[in-house]
Amino acid sequence: MAPRIEIYTWQACPFCVRAKRLLDSKGVDYIEYSIDGDEEARFKMSQRSNGKRSVPQIFIDDQHVGGCDDIHALDRMGKLDPLLQA
Repeated sequence: MAPRIEIYTWQACPFCVRAKRLLDSKGVDYIEYSIDGDEEARFKMSQRSNGKRSVPQIFIDDQHVGGCDDIHALDRMGKLDPLLQA
């Protein structure tokens, strides 16, 4: 079974675009929550991400993996692909 990947984004956020591009390059499906201007959604995101309010915030199987720089760092270290595999 494929992992559940969730990403909180803003439409015009270049870091969000970059993170989604990496996930797309891996050929994985993900659920995107576009929270532009939605403070209630941003609050819920921050609760899940230990207080982080910046976007993107990425979760794999309910595990918070961080933002754009974090997911790219995981990829460089060879730790992202195992998380994305069933």
